[in-house]
Amino acid sequence: MKLFLTKRGAVVENGSAHYLLEGADWNGLLRSPGLGQALAAQIAGKAALPAGEATRDVLAPIGRQEVWAAGVTYFKSRDARMEESKDAGGGDFYARVYDAPRPELFFKATPSRVSGPGQPIRIRRDSEWNVPEPELALLVSASGTIEGYTVGNDMSSRDIEGENPLYLPQAKVYDGSCGLGPGILVSDGPLPAEAAIVLEIARGGENVFRGRTTLAQLKRKPQELVDWLYRDQSFPDGCFLLTGTGIVPDAPFTLLPGDEVAIEIDGIGRLTNPVKLAGA
Repeated sequence: MKLFLTKRGAVVENGSAHYLLEGADWNGLLRSPGLGQALAAQIAGKAALPAGEATRDVLAPIGRQEVWAAGVTYFKSRDARMEESKDAGGGDFYARVYDAPRPELFFKATPSRVSGPGQPIRIRRDSEWNVPEPELALLVSASGTIEGYTVGNDMSSRDIEGENPLYLPQAKVYDGSCGLGPGILVSDGPLPAEAAIVLEIARGGENVFRGRTTLAQLKRKPQELVDWLYRDQSFPDGCFLLTGTGIVPDAPFTLLPGDEVAIEIDGIGRLTNPVKLAGA
């Protein structure tokens, strides 16, 4: 079962049928545990939407939720962070956090900074080395249960973070710095380890980068990341947690305005966004 936020409201996909939940409280749906059971009860006996109206005008699947992110959860990310920060003397930080009991967790985006399907993601005007970071995003209820999964893009300015690890918030948090969507795969169980994450970047109609990894390469269990995030923090409407990236384009590749970024995760869907310059 999948849940989409559209301009008409919440839409549930169950098999090949789609159902509009008229008047549904999006934040109420996302904050409560047992989302799958709640959706099944709401579509029982409802008439399905016509095929052409099913998932039209899809928005980012976020209401009042915050977006947080985990870093250095894949070996590839560990190496990339160490390489970009070696001149600043920060490379050892990333090696340590990769093996430490406590993960790296940081605030990523407010809802207004999140882009949905087809909406532009942005690169900073004061950065010359910008990359997408394709990630599995967890939908977490207010009580800390993982209720679903979606596709996430943790945009990153590598030269800013590499100059000094203390610049991480500036490298990660700005207008249009996060992509989410297209919908939420509602599931109370983990995704299969062999589920693939694929990143493709097109420029001028031609593919200029393609990378692939699987969830088997994720070092930490998703629930472990959630448990750390919810220590001494509350999320009244639930939250989204990005779980880290295992695909990092080799230097000196950087995104340019006009590029198109597509991220696909098995079983969830494909999120596509054009790239624009922040402030433009």
